[in-house]
Amino acid sequence: MKTKLLKWTAFLLASLTAGSLSFAQQKVHSSLETQLTAMEKHSWEAWQKRDGKFYENFLSDDHVEVGGSGLSTKKEVAQFVGSPACVVKSYSLRDFKLTQFNAETALLTYHAEQDTTCHGHTVPSPVWVSSLYVKRRGKWQNALYQQTNRP
Repeated sequence: MKTKLLKWTAFLLASLTAGSLSFAQQKVHSSLETQLTAMEKHSWEAWQKRDGKFYENFLSDDHVEVGGSGLSTKKEVAQFVGSPACVVKSYSLRDFKLTQFNAETALLTYHAEQDTTCHGHTVPSPVWVSSLYVKRRGKWQNALYQQTNRP
């Protein structure tokens, strides 16, 4: 009888510990998703306001952007955003989802729609967005940004 009771007690403690760890991991994941979603939304605000300076801190030094005209670096993105080349009249973002690969790498995906023109041409909308973040020296930065046209 004592052996069964000890086994059940050990099982219950192990189950509670595993459940607590899972809850803690979900809480951290949720907190990170909230943080990175806020950063992503701020990047869209900066895009609309032509705030290239924001992108100098937001993007990692090795940032790569994949777009319809090819690849762009951090410097090219910051300069382009800060230029008068584009007019962002409006945008909406939804369906954010975080996939965390490890403690320093996370992918934020979502749906975006925008009423934007660049050099007089309408920017494709709606799109699915992939935005990869890396944590370096305690700071999350965007390392890769890519949009896929949605039919």
